[in-house]
Amino acid sequence: MSTSWLESARGRVEAADLSLQREEIGRVERVGDGIAMISGLPNARLSEVLRFDKGQLGFAQVLERDRIGCVLLDHEAEIEAGDIVRGTGEVLRVPVGSALLGRVVDPLGRPLDDGQDIPAEWMDPIERPAPSIIERELVTEPVQTGLLVVDALFALGRGQRELIVGDRTTGKTTVALDTIISQRTSDLICVYVAIGKKSSAVTRAVDAIRQHGAPERCIFVVAGAAEAPGLQWIAPFAGFTMAEYFRDRGQHALVVVDDLTKHAATHREIALLTGQPPGREAFPGDIFYLHARLLERAGKLSTERGGGSLTALPIAETEAGNLSAYVPTNLISITDGQIVLNAKLFDEGQKPAVDVGTSVSRVGGKTQAVALRTVAATLRLDYAQFLELEGFTRFGGVSDGRVKAQLARGARMRNLLSQPRSSPLRLVDEIALVLSLDRAVLDPLTVEEVAAFRKALPAWLDSQVPAEVEEVQRTGRLDTAATERLLGALRRLAEQSAGGPAS
Repeated sequence: MSTSWLESARGRVEAADLSLQREEIGRVERVGDGIAMISGLPNARLSEVLRFDKGQLGFAQVLERDRIGCVLLDHEAEIEAGDIVRGTGEVLRVPVGSALLGRVVDPLGRPLDDGQDIPAEWMDPIERPAPSIIERELVTEPVQTGLLVVDALFALGRGQRELIVGDRTTGKTTVALDTIISQRTSDLICVYVAIGKKSSAVTRAVDAIRQHGAPERCIFVVAGAAEAPGLQWIAPFAGFTMAEYFRDRGQHALVVVDDLTKHAATHREIALLTGQPPGREAFPGDIFYLHARLLERAGKLSTERGGGSLTALPIAETEAGNLSAYVPTNLISITDGQIVLNAKLFDEGQKPAVDVGTSVSRVGGKTQAVALRTVAATLRLDYAQFLELEGFTRFGGVSDGRVKAQLARGARMRNLLSQPRSSPLRLVDEIALVLSLDRAVLDPLTVEEVAAFRKALPAWLDSQVPAEVEEVQRTGRLDTAATERLLGALRRLAEQSAGGPAS
């Protein structure tokens, strides 16, 4: 044995710290259903990350005198009663930064798209305080969804929280995805958060954005139905934290949470398993605070804070159209309006199946592009009157010519408000369609000819009035002369769609 090796070993022994060290450990009492009840760790804090012996993670959700209710972030297969648990002293954090753009990750930032590991700029806590009142500005800039029925009737603004609510399979996710796809020509960074959804549904959503949108400016946060309840619980908070990175740098972000009904069910499951007292519909008493503290993080920051914005589009599911259920009621009271999707309209083929009577935006026209606000000023009232008149005419025939003309105009209006999925409209296209309706350009056309008119519209405008198209897309405004030139182009297209000559 060499002398140098002995000297090296002696040095390591002499340098070793042989003093007593105090370490707090806990032990698993029982585990199941994504929850571990732990004894020990008297100094653990609420939401502190706990690490199990085999490397699994969880966080403290319930602190009692003699035990801790820990929500697992990994599957419980290798965790057994008696296993040692250690506190980390840290709250849950997720990676943030531009490296996440274009990636599919779980709520902890771990890649799910078979790509390389993501180099995070740093780690931010999932629970962050909402901006104070003094740090906010008025919501005045529009978010173009590309859906005529939304942009013309229920305009959204940057920094707004707009709930998308409706029964199962009424197109809620489609409305949100079309909004994300529409941002392919804007500067909005989009974060899509999928909670408790089947992997096939998530794949379809991601593929739709990759095919029609700008996936390089999107982050996909996925906590599927097969994942641990803890991952599903933290998913919306993680998505907001990732979006806030861009907001805090003066950029603009959009977060879609699909959906908060499943998130509420996960919260109820965790609460009941950890022994918290149930309340209405078996939800714990803090269910309102849970979503309020999440959605309050959306808003438009003041110039002093950089002027960035975070827009939220949470999704909620109803049963049999019951908007007065506990979770939908809570979310309606928290948000700045709701887009209600009607199952009857969906079954009749009206897509998006937006119920004009019960939908509302509490920001509305303050954010709407000036040119669109001008031409769509009476659209909602006209459409509501048409629906009421249509209901009355079902009781008998219509002989009055004026009523027939109003019904025919309403049918064209409904046709224009229908829109295929994954085909959002530009702002100038929306203005042109509403202007065509308002100035009776479409009156001579049949329903089939209106469809041909609509399909040919974008290319026609680009070729006939390129200056006006550029002006609208840049400023959202049209002067009187530009409006007349646009109207002339629309009349020529209507003649062509009706089979006549187009000059």
